[in-house]
Amino acid sequence: MINSANGMASSAQAPSSSSAANAPPPGLKTYFKTPEGRYKLQYEKGHPSGLMHYVQGKTVTQATLAHLKDRPSPPTPPAQSSSSFSASSGVRSAAARLLGGSNGSRALSFVGGNGGSKSVSAGSRLGSLGASSSSNSTSTSNFDGRGTYLIFNMGDGVFISDLNSQDKEPMKAIYFNNVYPVCHAFDQDAKEGHDLVIGLSTGDVYSVSLRQQLQDSGKKLIGAQHYNKDGSVNSSRCTCIAWVPGGDGAFVVAHTDGNLYVYEKSKDGAGDTSFPAIKDQTQFSVAHARYSKSNPIARWHICQGSINSIAFSTDGAYLAAVGRDGYLRVFDYSKEQLICGGKSYYGALLCCAWSMDGKYILAGGEDDLVQVWSMEERKVVAWGEGHNSWVSGVAFDSYWSPPNADDTGESVMYRFGSVGQDTQLLLWDLELDEIVVPLRRPPGGSPTFSTGSQSAHWDSTPPVGILQPAPSMLDVPKLSPLVAHRVHTEPLSGLIFTQESVLTVCREGHTKVWMRPGVAESQASNVETVLSTSLKDKPPSTKVNYSGQAMTSTNGGFFHGGRIFGH
Repeated sequence: MINSANGMASSAQAPSSSSAANAPPPGLKTYFKTPEGRYKLQYEKGHPSGLMHYVQGKTVTQATLAHLKDRPSPPTPPAQSSSSFSASSGVRSAAARLLGGSNGSRALSFVGGNGGSKSVSAGSRLGSLGASSSSNSTSTSNFDGRGTYLIFNMGDGVFISDLNSQDKEPMKAIYFNNVYPVCHAFDQDAKEGHDLVIGLSTGDVYSVSLRQQLQDSGKKLIGAQHYNKDGSVNSSRCTCIAWVPGGDGAFVVAHTDGNLYVYEKSKDGAGDTSFPAIKDQTQFSVAHARYSKSNPIARWHICQGSINSIAFSTDGAYLAAVGRDGYLRVFDYSKEQLICGGKSYYGALLCCAWSMDGKYILAGGEDDLVQVWSMEERKVVAWGEGHNSWVSGVAFDSYWSPPNADDTGESVMYRFGSVGQDTQLLLWDLELDEIVVPLRRPPGGSPTFSTGSQSAHWDSTPPVGILQPAPSMLDVPKLSPLVAHRVHTEPLSGLIFTQESVLTVCREGHTKVWMRPGVAESQASNVETVLSTSLKDKPPSTKVNYSGQAMTSTNGGFFHGGRIFGH
C-alpha cells in the first residue's frame, strides 16, 4: 500500500511497482498467437499478499465475473467542492465513458476504479491506468458499485477485485471462521435483493447483495441469508452452485454425496425441510419438500459420489452435470427428466459448459480429453486431444466470430477453450461440416478407414434417458488444438471469455487477463485522443517532480508519461 504524505511522489513510484508485481515468471511468455493476432498479457489479479500459505491448499480457486449495473433509484449525490475535481473531472469522466461498457470491459478508471466518486488520496493504490480503492478503504455512502468485478475464493476467504483496474490485490476481502468457501455464483439478471450465493466446505450456503458487500468496509458478510445452516439438510461439502436462468431467484447447490438441492432466495433459509430416504443410490430421483415454506424446495439425487460441476443452458431449459463416476448427464430442468448422457474414457469428469445456442456441451476430466456433445445427436461428436494432464476448465468463446460468418445467425464454427493441470490454455475451432466421421472397419480388415460404412456409433440417435458407455476411440473424430500455451506455473482451475479478454485462473488464486488482438492498442489510442482534446481546452502549468522530470497539470491531477496522478 502507498503511504506517503506527498501524493505526487507516491504516484510517480506506483507504476514501476505495479509493473514489477505483474512481471511474468521466467519461461512464461506474455503473449500467444492465434490466426486473428496476438493475445497479450495485460495484468494479473491475486489474493492479498499477507494470506497465510497454509490455507492456500485447502480449496481450489473458482472465479466468477459480476457486472453491476445502475441502481434502480440512485440517491442524489451531494454537491462537490471545486477543489475535489475542478476541471479535470471532465477529462476523467470523458475517458471513463469512452472506455467503459460491456461485461469484461477494461474501463479507464480515474476515480475509484469501478466504484464511488472519491477523489484520489494518499491512502489509495494507484495503477498505471488509474486509481482503485485499496481493500482497507472506508465505506462510501455514495458508492453505487457500477462496473465489472472478479470474485474468487482462496483458503478461508472470498475476494473481490475491480476488473477494470490494474491493481493486483483485491479491493474487498470476506473471511469465514474455520470453514472454507468452495463455490460461488452471481445472478446477472437480479433486479434487486441478493445476487451472490456462496457454498462452503461444511455444506452451508449464504446469499448476499454484492453491492452491499462493496459498500461495507468490514471483512465479514453483511445482510446475509443462511441456508442449510450447520448442515441441517446436507452436511457434505458443497462442490458447485448456480442460479437458474429466468428462475426468478431460484438457485441450485450440488454436494459431494451426489445430491443437488433447489433453493428459492425469496424464502427463509431456516425453514424446516426433510426428504424421504433415497431408495436406490444408483438411480436418478427427485423428491420435493413436504411443506410450502420449506427451503430447499427439492432434492435431486443425481449419482453416487461427488457432483463435480454443473451448468445451465443459456435459456435455463437444460442442466448438465458431471461427476466422480465419469458420466455427463443432461436433464430437462422443468420436467425433472434425464435426457441423455455418457461416460468418459477414464476417470472422473471435472468440468462442463454449454454453447450459447444450446446445441453443444463441452466436458473435460481425468482422461485428459475434451468431449464435444451434440444435443441433437445425444452423443459425443468429437474429442479434443492436446492436454498432458487432467482438464479442469472448459468454456465456449461466445464473443468470437468466425472469419466467414454469414448473416443468418446460425453458428457454422465455434471457438472454445480449455485449461488443465498441465498449466496450459488450449484454444480449439469446431467446424462440424469439416469433421471427417471415421468409417467402420470391415470384418477381419486392418484398422484403417479407407473402406466401409460409417462407424456404428453414428447409426442412430440413442433413446431419451439412456446413459451411454464411452465409444471406441476409433469411432469419434479427433480435434487438434489451434493454440497450446503455458500460461501459469501452477495447475489451472478455470477460464472465462469476455468481450475484450480471456481470463485464466490457477488453483492457487491467481488470475491473468489476456487482451484480445487489437483491444489494448485501440483503448490506448482512445485514451490519448480524449486526453489530448481535453488538455487543449486549458493552458497547462508545469511542475517538477523529485526526479527532475516535468509534470503537466490538468487542474486536478498531473499528466506524466501517459498517466494521470491525483494531487
